[in-house]
Amino acid sequence: MTFSMTRKQFLIGASAAAGAIALRRPAFAARKSVIHFGLDLTADHPTTVNVTAAAKKIRDATNGEVDVQVFPSSQLGDDTHMLANLRSGAMQMMAIGDNILSSLVPTAAIDNIGFAFKTPEMAWKALDGGVGDAVRADIEKTGLHAMHRIWDEGFREVTSSTKQIATPDDLHGFKIRVPPSPISLSLFQALGASPVTINAAELYTSLQTKVVDGQENPLGNIQTMKLDQVQKFCSLTNHMWVGYWLLVNGPFWTALPEEHRKVIEDTFDAQALEQRVANQKLDASLEEILKGQGMQFAKPDTAAFQAVLTKSGFYKTWKDKFGAPLWSALESVTGPLA
Repeated sequence: MTFSMTRKQFLIGASAAAGAIALRRPAFAARKSVIHFGLDLTADHPTTVNVTAAAKKIRDATNGEVDVQVFPSSQLGDDTHMLANLRSGAMQMMAIGDNILSSLVPTAAIDNIGFAFKTPEMAWKALDGGVGDAVRADIEKTGLHAMHRIWDEGFREVTSSTKQIATPDDLHGFKIRVPPSPISLSLFQALGASPVTINAAELYTSLQTKVVDGQENPLGNIQTMKLDQVQKFCSLTNHMWVGYWLLVNGPFWTALPEEHRKVIEDTFDAQALEQRVANQKLDASLEEILKGQGMQFAKPDTAAFQAVLTKSGFYKTWKDKFGAPLWSALESVTGPLA
């Protein structure tokens, strides 16, 4: 028996077969979004641990449709390099310290004002509220999108291989590494030091080879980066609080389905609360741990350092840079700074 098929019948059959194949294909195959997430911290730092936990939650919540791949320890380049790639779209997401982000978004440095916050909770209140709202709006203007909650890097402390920094006079002419951050440079210049900008990926080697004699970082970074191996003294100055903004390339973000954007933002913001607790817990334990590894600690009178900043015009300079509205929002949390 001969069976003949018209062209119309053939096309209808082919269409049905294609539909059946499409139905059998995994739903996420055509929609899967891969997010390369870079940061400069080590794999065991609380920030990296919690970013990784958030990545798994996002993958599970989207049935694999969003795959956040985490690259710690500057695997995707130093902060400056990653920020450039994030803006160009060569990578999709990164965590960056607000002090470094300030080279692109000047208002991001508002919470880095020297000795502004007495506690981490005070900083979180400012950044989760009006101060953070203003900074996030400015971040959006650069073509980037910030998660709502900032992550905690903590208070920065001064370390040295040559001497203990007990008074402002000890900083005079002191070669100290600072991140590529205008406000970090400004603060230590105002204190009489000789700051040198060096990216985190080169920090250990720079200390080891005596390019600089000291540096300033939270205890968590000092421990996870093993800086105690090349630094003998630590002064608990608490001179600056630093947070980590989680940023996404703007065009990539807006191209994601709305339901995926909600899962990503909600998950990272929830994980930020976990990270804050973990980072503070680590920070509280580290003085004794680092003492056991040979580091010597001092607790200087920070009021003396703040007085030098006031006399040098540091606060007036940065109040003028930030403008009265943002400065007022900060002081509504911190109280008068100078």
